[in-house]
This record gives sequence, structure tokens and C-alpha cells, in this order.
Amino acid sequence: MSNKTIDQGTGGQSPSSPRLLAQVRDRLRLKHYSLRTETAYVGWIKRYIFFHGKRHPRDLGKAEVEAFLTSLAVERNVAASTQSQALSALLFLYGEVLGIDLPWLDEITRAKKPARLPTVLTREETRALLDGIGQAELHLVASLLYGSGLRLMEGVRLRVKDVDLARGEIVVREGKGGKDRVTMVPQRLIEPLRAQIARARAVHQSDLARGRGEVWLPDALAVKYPNAARAFGWQYVFPAAGFSTDPRSGAERRHHLDEKRVQRAVKAAAQKAGLVKPVSPHTLRHSFATHLLEGGYDIRTVQELLGHADVSTTMIYTHVLNRGGRGVTSPLDRP
Repeated sequence: MSNKTIDQGTGGQSPSSPRLLAQVRDRLRLKHYSLRTETAYVGWIKRYIFFHGKRHPRDLGKAEVEAFLTSLAVERNVAASTQSQALSALLFLYGEVLGIDLPWLDEITRAKKPARLPTVLTREETRALLDGIGQAELHLVASLLYGSGLRLMEGVRLRVKDVDLARGEIVVREGKGGKDRVTMVPQRLIEPLRAQIARARAVHQSDLARGRGEVWLPDALAVKYPNAARAFGWQYVFPAAGFSTDPRSGAERRHHLDEKRVQRAVKAAAQKAGLVKPVSPHTLRHSFATHLLEGGYDIRTVQELLGHADVSTTMIYTHVLNRGGRGVTSPLDRP
């Protein structure tokens, strides 16, 4: 492996300079990666470069990548999923940004993600948790996570046009893996959602009156449909209280409700309800799937509602049906 310095390898450019990182960001945006992924990948690439004394990635190989990943596992004790994300960032750097075909990258051993059973609440615990969220908007978001099986970000990013109260359905756009899917609107949430959409309309009309009212649009829709950003259908069902600056474009717009508010509300409600299980907003989605299976719905239907690409992912929820060890009655309980 070459020991050339960084500057020799880049014509005077440090590998952590804005120029290289800008190339990474530009490529990520061209491929329509989310801002969260962009931030994570750039962070891992910077850590990788600094870990090896600012040597350029062109001068590093399989041994250096493995050393970095091993350090994450041994010294920082990161989770397997975190280590896998770091490797994915490096794969992107070499393959998409530097354009280097390195077959050895495919041979790098990814950390095996341990098989964990999801935390699931009983129906009574779920009811107690939701009852403990007093703020109406946050209560409605949490109720959608459980009642419609939404992920947290799917809930806060919900657009008005994707809620059809007449049909009782929600279209989830660009879910995990970039897939769209359709799920139900619980009947008891139709009126609260109608009221929330009315509040969102009032906020939007106020913004328009002040010469604002634009919302962020995915991909190049803002260019293709110049008026869509101000259309009410594209507004968020759960708009933020104020305006924020888009870190990519610098535009100041009204974004969606901060997901951290939902996370804090769920955590506080779990403590209030005296739940000893580790609870997060995603626990509500786990409980949604579990309770559907307990109610007799077939696993393929639940798979579609959750948006899982493979039924094997959905199969993890069947553990709740295996009472007594895969449905077997303990000999201690036999007459």
C-alpha cells in the first residue's frame, strides 16, 4: 500500500477539505439520498480519514478499512448496525465518488446484526401510553404510529394530499427503501385528522398572506411544478411552529413538526404510565403489527401495511403468538 501523503495524492487538496466533502455531498444529492444519510456518510468518511492520519482514501486499502471498522467495534463498542452504516459510507466513497473499483470492499466482513425481538406493548399498555400524551397534536401523531403502523418520520412528514379521509387511507410516500404503500386511517382518528388538517390550512393561509407558504418538495418537483410548493396539498399535516433554514438550499420555509417532540412525549408518557419496558415511538409500530397478527390477520396483509420488502422481516412479530414456547403447553401446566 502506498504511503504517499494526502497532498501528493490530491494535488494539494486535503481529503477532508470542503472540495472532497463537497464531491461526496453532490453525489449523495444526485442519487437522492436523504439529508440524514448525507450527514451520516460525510461524518463517517471524515472519521475514517482522520483515523488514518489524514491520508487520502486512494492510498488506503482493505487492511485500513478493516482496522477502522475493528476500532469501532472494539474501542467504541458500537452496534453492528452502526458499523454497517460506516462501511456503507466507505463503499459509497470509493465506488460513487472516487470511482475506484475495489473488489476487496465486497469481501469486507460486515458485522452480524444480532437477532433481537421487538419490544411490544399490550393493548392495555398502549392505551395507557397514548392517554398519557396530553398535547393534542403529539397525541395524534403517536396514535397514527400505532393505529396506522407508521414510522416516526413517516408520521411527521405526512402531506395533506396523501391523507384520504373519505376512503379512510393514507398513502405513505418514499417510505424505507424508497417505496410507496397504502395503510388505513383508524375510524376514531378521522375527525381529529380533519381538525388537524384544518389547523394546517389556517397556518398555510396565514403564511401565504405574508408572502411565504412554500414547503420543501422532493427531487426536482419544485422545478417541474413551480407552483406546487405553495399548494395546500403539498403542505405538511403537522407543520412546525416556526420557520427554519434548509441546510442544503438556504431557503427559509416552514418545515414539519420536530420528531424529537414526539420522542420526548412518548418517553414521558411511558414513565407516567409506569411502563418498565424500553419504549420509543417505534414501539407503537411494533405493537401495531403484533396486535394485527393477534387479531387473526394474515402475515402477508401485515407485511403490505408495514411496507416490508420481504415477509421474513414481518415474521419477527410472530414471536408474540408463540406463547409458552412456540405454542407448546408447559408440562407444569398440564393436568
